[in-house]
Amino acid sequence: MPTIPAAPENGPQPTVRPAAPRPTGAEPDASPVAARPDASPSATEPAATGPDATPSAAQPAVTLPDVSPSAAQPAVTGPDGSPSARPGASRSVAEAAAGLPDVSPSAAELARVAADRAAGQLAPPAPVRLDAVVPAPERVLPDPGGDFTLTPDAALRVDPAGRDVADQLAGWLRPATGFPLPVTETADPAEGRLTLTLSPTGAATPTHDTRAAGTPAGEARAAGTPAGDAQDGDARDGDGDDDALGDEGYRLDVTTAGVRITATTPAGLFHGAQTVRQLLPAAVESTTPVAERWVMPGGTIVDRPRFPYRGAMLDVARHFFGVRDVLRVVDHLARYKLNHLHLHLTDDQGWRIAVDSWPRLAEVGGATEVGGGPGGWYTRDDYRRIVAYAARRHVTVVPEIDLPGHTNAALVAYPELAPGKTAPPPYTGTEVGFSYVDPADERTYAFVADVLGEVAALTPGPWLHLGGDEAFKVPAESYRAFVARAQALVAATGKTVVGWHQLAPAEHAAGRVLQWWGTNGDDPDTAEAVRRGARLILSPGNHAYLDMKYAPDTPIGHDWAGLIDVRRAYEWDPGTHVRGVPAEAVLGVEAPLWTESVTTLAEVEYMFFPRLPAVAELGWSPRETHDWSRFRSRVAAHGPRWATAGITFHPSPEIPWPALWPSTPPQIPTQPTPHHPLTREDAQPGRS
Repeated sequence: MPTIPAAPENGPQPTVRPAAPRPTGAEPDASPVAARPDASPSATEPAATGPDATPSAAQPAVTLPDVSPSAAQPAVTGPDGSPSARPGASRSVAEAAAGLPDVSPSAAELARVAADRAAGQLAPPAPVRLDAVVPAPERVLPDPGGDFTLTPDAALRVDPAGRDVADQLAGWLRPATGFPLPVTETADPAEGRLTLTLSPTGAATPTHDTRAAGTPAGEARAAGTPAGDAQDGDARDGDGDDDALGDEGYRLDVTTAGVRITATTPAGLFHGAQTVRQLLPAAVESTTPVAERWVMPGGTIVDRPRFPYRGAMLDVARHFFGVRDVLRVVDHLARYKLNHLHLHLTDDQGWRIAVDSWPRLAEVGGATEVGGGPGGWYTRDDYRRIVAYAARRHVTVVPEIDLPGHTNAALVAYPELAPGKTAPPPYTGTEVGFSYVDPADERTYAFVADVLGEVAALTPGPWLHLGGDEAFKVPAESYRAFVARAQALVAATGKTVVGWHQLAPAEHAAGRVLQWWGTNGDDPDTAEAVRRGARLILSPGNHAYLDMKYAPDTPIGHDWAGLIDVRRAYEWDPGTHVRGVPAEAVLGVEAPLWTESVTTLAEVEYMFFPRLPAVAELGWSPRETHDWSRFRSRVAAHGPRWATAGITFHPSPEIPWPALWPSTPPQIPTQPTPHHPLTREDAQPGRS
């Protein structure tokens, strides 16, 4: 285990940035840090807020021209140093090297670009480097002469299938820039790919050469790699076809004329938009207009994920978190290209989702939480709202109904499910392993079928999590028989079963996914389950459990799996972590946050950041880009972004942060944390 760093100099307790105030009426992902606010249900989320979110049909087209300069401009050389085919062309180095197509400019465009070039020669470089993105992109080809300046006349143009992504990007950029950023749709979208452009109004749109989707090996470099350090074969895109981007990949081109994102799906377009957000100055996170030079670094990024499953888990059972809190967590995941939110909905301390066929589960089982707080639960509409909000941000919700153990709240509501048919008292402590539903009673399986059926019907994603851990009092044979029947009930809903790795000894079910949370990579039972066809989600307790303390003096969290500082969260490889499990059997990674000691959204964020981006990089970025020294430098630049966005975070002494906070910042509360008076309304039926 790495040496745990000393506490910050300003006191024994870690410090946090206070949440910045948010304007009234802001979308939930711009809401202030607050515990359990009211969340009136709605089936769908509104489009991104801001002026002119929906332009008229007469809105001028957005274009991204390639233009020729005056004869005074120096010639652009090719990757081998030879002169370009167009002597004196103004095409950026990235465009020339990547083989982007030529578009003849108008005289007005020539004049405008010449003026932009002249201004650019006098202006300082972009404040953000092209290789400063988190998670690290697969390929980065900087062009120092291709910086793009966002101006008030900028507009977005997008293929119809990507309209919602463009609306969201405009919604992120409008508050800080104060620019209207109208969005229009292209009239003739290209078959098989989506494009989104951001550039001054009135330019011409270039065609896209699919050969440019990947640059030749050796010309690009992995993010964070110093120029000249790139290795041939250090990226996985060999043929450069758009199809190689896959379901979530994207290509980003930034030139003096504008910005273009290319992808094959809206999800890829969305990930590219998140990268655009990171490449603008940190002030873009402000909710009010800022006087800033809105410059993006020039060049090309080609990017796609290493693993298809990248997520985080929020335990809403030990302590309940209202809908708005969960929506803000979704935004945090989407910001770093995580695409799954695992909700731990049931446990001994509380049942958090309404089930119409068993109403007392929420009404009785949902009325408690750790420490004796008011609890709460999600109505069906609340849950639909979370699912819809997440889907708009290309995040899939994975609901967990923990069985056969961790069921005390269910047994309080329905004693007939207990082995002794006697209701246990409500439980508000933190011990585990003492409760279970009766595996010998057919009534139990009717209960399981009803609950799984209703939850599956509310969940459009493919996964249904059965839990399955720490059923210590269930005999081994009874446990295996229960799991076999429960897996079949999941399959009957049309979903794929996910469960903690304790399911491994039970018989295999088609497509089964095991979530591995061990602390020792030598696990023969799990390796054998993989040989029988299981896939793994990696959540090692001593690397990815975000409820572990950063250091001995961290005021919240646990240490049973060890202390997890940022470096420990980053320095492990999901593809090789469990012995006997090949990389192709690894579906992805997930960072769980259990909430026995976490009671507010501010505390959730404190435990998330900066470790969540570390796990996100392991799931997204190619293995060869993983480098602690470069990651810590890149993530340090996100501190000002989090501070501006009002996101609470741990100012880890491992990270070389810029100067961010005052000399005597507020401290994260020590436990127990009193409940905010506003959370009392969340205890009422149907409130979240």
